[in-house]
Amino acid sequence: MLKSGFTTGTAAAAAAKAALTRIITGTDPDSVDILLLTGDSIRIPVHCCKQISGCRASATIIKDAGDDPDVTHGAEIGAIVTLCPVSDIQKNRDAEKGKEPLNITITGGEGVGRVTLPGLEIPPGQAAINPGPRKMIVQAIIDVLGGQPLEQAVSVEVFVPKGRLLAEKTLNARLGIIGGISILGTTGIVRPMSHEAYVATIASSLSVARADGCMRVVLTTGRRSERFAQSAIPDLPEIAFIQIGDFFKISLEAAAQKGFSGITLAVLFGKAMKMAQGFAHTHAAKSDLSLAVLSEWAMALTGDREFSRHLKLANTAREALSMITETHPALISEVGRRMISSARRFAGADIALQGVIFDYTGKVLYTSWL
Repeated sequence: MLKSGFTTGTAAAAAAKAALTRIITGTDPDSVDILLLTGDSIRIPVHCCKQISGCRASATIIKDAGDDPDVTHGAEIGAIVTLCPVSDIQKNRDAEKGKEPLNITITGGEGVGRVTLPGLEIPPGQAAINPGPRKMIVQAIIDVLGGQPLEQAVSVEVFVPKGRLLAEKTLNARLGIIGGISILGTTGIVRPMSHEAYVATIASSLSVARADGCMRVVLTTGRRSERFAQSAIPDLPEIAFIQIGDFFKISLEAAAQKGFSGITLAVLFGKAMKMAQGFAHTHAAKSDLSLAVLSEWAMALTGDREFSRHLKLANTAREALSMITETHPALISEVGRRMISSARRFAGADIALQGVIFDYTGKVLYTSWL
């Protein structure tokens, strides 16, 4: 069974709790219990805890993503907690207008990104610490205080020592999050291969593009198809190009709901084949690349039995494409039309759809608005 982990938001909350515990009790906790957004509790080991001054301490947590392929797995997530007069913390709230209680403020320090574009859960100008993690941090502070009122205010500064480097491996820059990673988590738990984070990134990318004024978006399935699409459609800004991975149905539904006037699907032939067959999710583990179906389409379109037989026996989509381009290139247009027909079922009737199919070198094989 695959192992679950915890989010950057959970790590930040645990670091804040450990640091405040150090200030209040004078002891360094080996671990802290954190209340998750699901209502469950999780015990998080504390990596490091130290007193900075009489009313200030820091702590760090090593983020454990379990068996999920997360770029932040093993990263050090920390918090500096300061007890200070309420008047001092009030000055900071103009920049960090979260929904924290009056006497608690949460800011982003080293390695935590800052939002620069509209369309995300956090408004421009604020640290990229999402609402869920903010709630968890506040709850962690309240837990240490035991529900007792505190005359002083509590300032929590979340930091990630290698956050800038880690951010280069994410889509943060595309989303307008500059200077570091985001502190995320809708439940507090990372479930291996759940795809929740990827789907959330797609939704955020669409929101940012729409808030920036884009009326048309280009959906690609990865970096290579995106690179090809940007060369083929140079008039659109980078923010309009969104990688959807294998999430065909979910992405089209989300884009339609955002109110875009047009969607372009720009994909390699293999993905186009799966989309043409109507698969909601196009990963090989969830949808076989059925060359038998392509063979049936070829027979109906060309009447060439020998060609259809060879197509059915092809080992890969790349091999099939080489056969098609040599003898019956019209079959590519058939795949394109069927791809757009499938997309129409997911996106609805009120949005313009364009299909672009590339070969494996970036050459445009098919393009059409339907």
